[in-house]
Amino acid sequence: MKTKTLHEIHDKGMKALLKTLGPVDMIRFLQMFGEGSGDYTRERKQWLKKNLDDIAGEIREMQKTSH
Repeated sequence: MKTKTLHEIHDKGMKALLKTLGPVDMIRFLQMFGEGSGDYTRERKQWLKKNLDDIAGEIREMQKTSH
């Protein structure tokens, strides 16, 4: 059995995806493996205005008042 090149494997895989999923779902499937962009850690800090210690303190306060 001849070893396939990476190009051959890629080509055969893309053809199989296209045949099985169709063009739209093939693209959607491939997008799941994209690297994405941006800096999640920095953006997360912008989304979450409170840090973990603040959130933990609020939980403790809520637990005190609920008992």
